[in-house]
Amino acid sequence: MIVIGGDAAGMSAASQARRRLGPGELEILAFERGDFTSYSACGIPYWVGGLVGGPDELIARDPATFRKDHIDVRTGHEVTGINLDARTVTVRDIAAGKDITEGYDVLMYAAGAVPVRPAWADNPASGIFGVQTLGDGAAIEAWLSSFDARDAVVIGGGYIGVEMAEALIRRGLRVTLVERSGQPMSTVDPDMGALVADAVRGLGIELRTGVAVRALETSDDRVRAVVTDDGTIPADVVVLGLGVRPNTALADAAGIPLGDTGGLATDLRQRVTGPDGVVDGVWAAGDCVQVTHLVSGKSLHVPLGTHANKQGRVAGINIGGGYATFPGVIGTAVTKICDLEVARTGLSSKEAEAAGFRFVTATIESTNRAGYFPGAVPMTVKVIAEKDTGLLLGAQIVGRAEAAKRIDAFAIAVWNRMTVVEMTALDLGYAPPFAPVWDPVLIAARKAADKI
Repeated sequence: MIVIGGDAAGMSAASQARRRLGPGELEILAFERGDFTSYSACGIPYWVGGLVGGPDELIARDPATFRKDHIDVRTGHEVTGINLDARTVTVRDIAAGKDITEGYDVLMYAAGAVPVRPAWADNPASGIFGVQTLGDGAAIEAWLSSFDARDAVVIGGGYIGVEMAEALIRRGLRVTLVERSGQPMSTVDPDMGALVADAVRGLGIELRTGVAVRALETSDDRVRAVVTDDGTIPADVVVLGLGVRPNTALADAAGIPLGDTGGLATDLRQRVTGPDGVVDGVWAAGDCVQVTHLVSGKSLHVPLGTHANKQGRVAGINIGGGYATFPGVIGTAVTKICDLEVARTGLSSKEAEAAGFRFVTATIESTNRAGYFPGAVPMTVKVIAEKDTGLLLGAQIVGRAEAAKRIDAFAIAVWNRMTVVEMTALDLGYAPPFAPVWDPVLIAARKAADKI
């Protein structure tokens, strides 16, 4: 078994296959281009912001640990070619500068994703960073520690962009967040995004929405400013949070078919599929694959570590002779900006409309605890439900302490195709330190049910 990619999906697959097949039954060889395995890229903003140590604290299992389990991990090795007919891969030993060829019976493609880079971002000057790998985090940390940076510009107002803006504020920099769309966190509806925008500005971050970047100004091999259609912004450091796309160029060059999103299409067992059916001996998982949204039925690219670990586990169980499936996703995600928590699951209003649903929405204001209990703070909950049936299509939450994880109750309801009427009778936990007598989840479901 050859694994391409040493992070969540690839190493989960390797570990699960090894648990079922001993070293004498299956040799496992994993190639990783970088220096680390099984790490949390999601933790990079918190490392940069000084909330957690790194990079060691962000690594779940290092290569030495995998080798003890008879999984031969080779870091600093990049797979550069795949020959499906010969069942071989070509690998570049980066340090030695030489190529080797290895044969496989089973190929696990877990190459992850690559950052979206417009032409203006393709700039060799120093002080310009992505946030995809631990190496990126180390580079940002080294730059901030060795250079007296004062002005930072974060380009992209998604999850990583917002989290990095907060991290740089914590480091004492003046931060400008530039987002091309009309709001940060465009995965939530505009009314909920407005709450996020207020919180971002409340941190002292200058937020510019509806603004497009045109170029990066540099001199003396350093970034100096970001040029936008709304003026030029001084910058000693620029962080690119423009999203990612599936890393499938290697698969495409080998003739492995791609799905509609540009990611690899797989069946429920994580076998790669194409127009002619399953591609013999090739499995895939993680940020390089596309997934099915269980509410809209559409194929999507959703790069999250939760999905990567589950998909890798499913692939490894099947490769090892067991049986497991990954049915799809419903778009559950959470984040925080300082003490403001943001969560969503299912479809947003825009996504529900695009999927052809007739729907109603209901938005409520409540508190995380009984109103009289110390620490009670407000939260806003929005529910999207199918107009004729009351089927819960999605939910969004913006609030403070204990707000975001309430999205899990909605996620379970969406997953199990519950209606908002059914949700009003849910037996949720109650005590004044934890919730009002009517939990915000129930209040939102009841208001949506009234509209149905």
